[in-house]
Amino acid sequence: MPVDSPTWIDTHCHLDAREFEPDRDAVVARARAAGVAMLVLPAVAPGNFDAVRALAHRHGLAYALGIHPLCVPGSTDEDLERLVQALEAARGDPRLVAVGEIGVDLFVPGLVAIRERQEHVYREQLRIARRFSLPVLAHVRRSADAVLAGLRRIEVAGGIAHAFNGSEQQAAGFVERGWRLGFGGTLTFESARRIRRIAASVPATAPVLETDAPDIPPHWLYRTAAERDASGDAGQGRNEPAELARIAQELATLRGVPLAELAALTRANAVAAVPKLGALLAEVPGDA
Repeated sequence: MPVDSPTWIDTHCHLDAREFEPDRDAVVARARAAGVAMLVLPAVAPGNFDAVRALAHRHGLAYALGIHPLCVPGSTDEDLERLVQALEAARGDPRLVAVGEIGVDLFVPGLVAIRERQEHVYREQLRIARRFSLPVLAHVRRSADAVLAGLRRIEVAGGIAHAFNGSEQQAAGFVERGWRLGFGGTLTFESARRIRRIAASVPATAPVLETDAPDIPPHWLYRTAAERDASGDAGQGRNEPAELARIAQELATLRGVPLAELAALTRANAVAAVPKLGALLAEVPGDA
């Protein structure tokens, strides 16, 4: 990438997802060509701990380990011990930067029914994150209050509210704790008025950028299930980290700041939330 081009951090990308199996190396190459200097790859369960670790080392990226709320129904307390063992084994790994993706999901009906179990697994992972002095990548889908309640009980070394979709009051709750808010494809939809308003108005110390690729595509990639079925091409609409620069332009426009300024502040916010990213960024040629 040109030395004077804005560079970005995608703070949440599921590069190990099966959607990327046909062209994963090309996905990373396109991201770098678009100025995305670093990706953070969160795990979702012990079964993909090795995958995210291997991808991070292969491509010079960062990773996090944790149990996603969507994986809680199939998890046991032994999985929490597997997480501890994996974190212990990776203590000296500079590419292990956080515990995640963890949290609570109160959108999926089947998960709402096991809220107590979700919150137990979430709180235990907060304790694990505190034990290892690692920040957290938190899933907050319709669950910002529940996630904040856990943070009030169990202090951790900061983190990011991934794909933030809550209210102004909930945003303030995270910001007051020194957390950052992840913004991505959702803010590109004009119908997402509340998220666009929050993204535009939160303090400059709050926003970080993410894609959640292959999920949460921006409006220019989005297709309904019916449209995908009609076209016979399920791959259409796949999000990828190369889209981050265009998503960033949307956020810069909302905030009324130059793109270079947004790049600098979102990088600084990402490093403040996940400090080990700082050393990794210093290794990236041409990063500013």
